[in-house]
Amino acid sequence: MTDEEKQMDFIEGEILYVKKPLLWTSFSVVNKVRWKISQTLKQKKIKVGHAGTLDPLATGVMILCTGKATKQIESFQYQTKEYVATLKLGSTTPSFDMELPVDAHYPVDHITREMIDEVIATFKGEIWQVPPVYSAVKVDGKRAYNYAREGQEVELKPKLLVIDEVEVLDFSDSLLKIRVVCSKGTYIRALARDIGLALHTGAHLAALERTRIGDIRLENCWELDDLLKHIEKQAL
Repeated sequence: MTDEEKQMDFIEGEILYVKKPLLWTSFSVVNKVRWKISQTLKQKKIKVGHAGTLDPLATGVMILCTGKATKQIESFQYQTKEYVATLKLGSTTPSFDMELPVDAHYPVDHITREMIDEVIATFKGEIWQVPPVYSAVKVDGKRAYNYAREGQEVELKPKLLVIDEVEVLDFSDSLLKIRVVCSKGTYIRALARDIGLALHTGAHLAALERTRIGDIRLENCWELDDLLKHIEKQAL
């Protein structure tokens, strides 16, 4: 990370680019940074928010805003996002990722690279997508994942989304790696499910990295530990 000597003003507002570590929730990253700033400045109330949730099993670019800069969060949320996703073909999970165990297996012998290229191309442009049941989408004031965890069925309405770019990066041993550039509200887990269905098999997300938000790429981001150490230096 460059510009490590910069003095930060967390009250007036800072925009921080962070690589979210694996297994951390976005909420945990925000809480950790807020706690470190609060401890360093010896102030109890510090505003810190993020501009787009990543699931615990996802890594990559997160934008955090502090102080008065939290007013800019919405503008970041509407910026285009880029992901590199690895799909496991031939099996599904209730959460569409590896958070929950595999619940069904499907044949994959019929799948060729040519078939994959043809199917992936159909997902470019406007698509209708039903969010995962294990998601924060609200139904009658209650999060969908709460219904799912209670074993209740819930019907989620499809949303119109835009996939600006989608391309195959690699395909081997039932693992399909793709790059996706998409709009706000796109669930890559749901995209994995839909690609699996289009390939006449099942699929779930094996790995996900957000590589860009707007013009902010991974190489522009702090490692979380480095950012926390840099915040500590602000007290010196």
